[in-house]
Amino acid sequence: MWYYFKTILLLMVLTFFLVYLGKVIAGEIGMLIALLIGLGINFVSYFFSDKIVLSMYGGKEIKEEDFPELYNMIKSLSQKAGLPMPKVYIIDEYQPNAFATGRSPQHSAVAFTKGIINFLNYEELMGVAAHELAHIKNRDILISTVAAGITMAITIIIDILRWSIIFATSRDSNRNILAELIVILIMPIIALLIQLAISRTREYLADKTGAQIVGNPIYLANALEKLDYYAKKTPLNRYSPATSHLFIVNPENFLILFSTHPPIKERIKRLRQMI
Repeated sequence: MWYYFKTILLLMVLTFFLVYLGKVIAGEIGMLIALLIGLGINFVSYFFSDKIVLSMYGGKEIKEEDFPELYNMIKSLSQKAGLPMPKVYIIDEYQPNAFATGRSPQHSAVAFTKGIINFLNYEELMGVAAHELAHIKNRDILISTVAAGITMAITIIIDILRWSIIFATSRDSNRNILAELIVILIMPIIALLIQLAISRTREYLADKTGAQIVGNPIYLANALEKLDYYAKKTPLNRYSPATSHLFIVNPENFLILFSTHPPIKERIKRLRQMI
């Protein structure tokens, strides 16, 4: 229950900053405009985010005859999780990684790089697949989309504020330019940290739910040990930082403060404690 409460709280704080920025620029009217911008971005993200990210990485949908072992694994785990069968995609990348996307269990997809299929054994791949299905079951992808949409809206409004300062005239003497500059500098960092906190919170929950789906937390723990090491050594050719929170492990070796995922050692520790 704490996971859900914390996520809702962080989304509320993120929305507050969005509306506050609108007020800084244009008072009550600005608050309304800021909220409308956020809703517009989230509308587009809600309906098209899965298609955008799968296209970005060149994902190719597979059927049972293409990869029967992987396809039937997903089918079996989906039944255990009480989920409809998601679409399954393969990404032609050597980095071992995977992600889930989609706005709901009825409109979902799981994607695996060729690297992760070739690198992990069957049990470890089961652990990864269950983790991605857990994201779908827990509606994490929708939450991440909303958080990303609000963050994008904050970025747009900060750009508007920045340009308004650049073109400020003597008639704007009543404006507190210094305060607005501080907002421009601090707000993106706060928004980023809130977004990362949401991603980290949902990652722990997906680990726990995934372990329950597959029936053995060691499968995912062993997979994470391997993925943490090798994913950092093999770059994604089509990598975009905006999508880093989707993957099971960070596609890039970020500083831990700005990592979209919790520390791998802590994730493994929690999984092993479930035994």
